[in-house]
Parts: sequence; C-alpha cells; structure tokens
Amino acid sequence: MKKIFCLLFVVAACSPAKKENQEEQAVTPVAEESAALPELTDAQKTEGWKLLFDGKTLNGWQNFKGRKNNTWEVANGTLHCKALNEKVKGDGDERGDIMTADEFENFEFTCEWKISPKGNSGIIYRATEEFDQPYYSGPEYQLIDDLGYTPQQTDVHLTAANYDMHATTPKTLKPVGEWNSTKIVVNGKHVEHWLNGQKVVEYELGSPDWTKRKEASKWKEAKGYGLATKGHIDLQDHGSEAWFKNVMIKVL
Repeated sequence: MKKIFCLLFVVAACSPAKKENQEEQAVTPVAEESAALPELTDAQKTEGWKLLFDGKTLNGWQNFKGRKNNTWEVANGTLHCKALNEKVKGDGDERGDIMTADEFENFEFTCEWKISPKGNSGIIYRATEEFDQPYYSGPEYQLIDDLGYTPQQTDVHLTAANYDMHATTPKTLKPVGEWNSTKIVVNGKHVEHWLNGQKVVEYELGSPDWTKRKEASKWKEAKGYGLATKGHIDLQDHGSEAWFKNVMIKVL
C-alpha cells in the first residue's frame, strides 16, 4: 500500500509540470483583430499622401503578371496574406505576390505590418513585370521573424534589411504578432529604410559600394536588378501569414 501511495504521489507531482512544459513549447498564434479603416489627416492630404489600401477592398491592387492565386484577401480591415495550408497550397498558380496597379518613381511609402511566428515576407519597390519574379527587378525591404525563423538568417536577411545587400544599423523591432511601422524613401538613386521611426538602412543605387555588394549577392546574375527607375509596390507571398494596414504613399 505504501508503494502504491508513493507512486500516485510521484505521478501527481510530475503531471502538472509536464503540461506546463508543453504549453511553453506551443507556438502562440497571432491574435485576430479588426483594424480601423484608414483615413488621411488634413495635414497628410495637404502634403500629398494617398491611401493605397482602403481597408475594405483590393481596389488598386493586382496579381503579379496577372497570375491567378488564392492568397490575398481583405480581413478585419487589413490586407491579409493567407497561411500556407491544405486550402492554399504552394504549387501551381495558387500563391503569388500582389502589387499596386500604379507604378511609382520617386516616393515615400509607409505601412504597418505584422507576421505570424516563423513568418517571412517582404516589400519590393520599383518592381516590374519584366522578369519571372518581381524580386529580380526591385530591391526588397525584408520582413521576417528575426528570432523564430529557421534556419537562422544572416544580418542581410533580417527585418528591414535591403535583402541580401544591406544589413540594418541597430534597430527596435516589436515582437511577432505586434504591429511594426515601415517607411521606404526612394528618390532618384537614393534609398532609405525606416523601422518604427528610425532610419536603419541608407544606400545609393548604382554606386560603387552598391555594385560591389550586388556582385557578392544572389542578384549577381540578375541583370535587371535595381535598374528600373519606376515600378510597382509589391507585397511578397513567401508562404507565411502576414497582415498590412495604413498603406499609403506620397509621390516626391
């Protein structure tokens, strides 16, 4: 009887700890929430800002090269990229990037975004439809779960980097599931990446430093990379769930 009592005591003592450990290992999903419809202030209107997403429809957006996909939707006032699952697979024409119908040359672009745990996405600017994928033409402002994405990425592949070209300076990145703010400034050959109010990347397209970096990057054989003087704003479908809101632009 004493042995049975001890055994029950050990099981009772260990079971809660095991459950607690399992809960710690579980991936916390990004909470769904409704975003307020975007609205420009009088000051923004005076400065020339324009909404690219009205919070209700996909008006002003189109699929890259007109390819059919079942990726993008308006959900709770956000521009939402669906997660890769049994309903939205990764083969065929079911997934793909979405981009603005309009092209822009010199501009200041801003938005708020969040991604799912271990998520990966990006914002490609001055993207054209000349090549098979938009990233062969336009540079990419990287969006990723810096801490949770596997395999672990190098500094030129982390959030706000000019993907595979320029790493950021020290930055403040909010946790996965929280909204971050991004600003991209493109004026002639000058480009700036901002994250949560802080400038973290700055470079000159076509400069000796830029050319050297390109030759050492995965864009080495991409002849048209970074050469377009105007193009679309492209939101990347990387198979991960992502949300965008307050998407706007000011032409410079």
